[in-house]
Amino acid sequence: MPITDLVAPEAILPALKVNSKKQALQELAARAAELTGQNERSVFEVLLQREKLGTTAVGYGVAIPHGKLPKLEKIFGLFARLDRPIDFEAMDGQPVDLVFLLLAPEGAGADHLKALARIARLLRDQDIAKKLRASRDAQAIYSVLALPPATAA
Repeated sequence: MPITDLVAPEAILPALKVNSKKQALQELAARAAELTGQNERSVFEVLLQREKLGTTAVGYGVAIPHGKLPKLEKIFGLFARLDRPIDFEAMDGQPVDLVFLLLAPEGAGADHLKALARIARLLRDQDIAKKLRASRDAQAIYSVLALPPATAA
């Protein structure tokens, strides 16, 4: 499943200005609600509940907040490059500046996990992360996200 199946060009925030993890989740929930027609409060609550289980920061300045919503029709992704890194309580202690929000329908099951794994693999690639950090606009970021995955030799 290509990342471009999960995230549309309008679901990319090239320079999100936030000061905290909570504010980042609020902003992402608002944008996701706008694009999916979901209730903003519901999206935010789902993300907060997931964070309470443990941080969704995966290291290397990357976080993948995610959750499931009963009324969502298909898996939805939203990518944000933060204006400046924030503390996301990452295991490696690194502040986060690349955030990929993933929302899935309640019955998504394995597709949700496959999408999470695909995003984690992509964003852990230091070359891709570097390109995302260097990209200044939504189209440039989308182009990087759309790159085919590097093939293992």
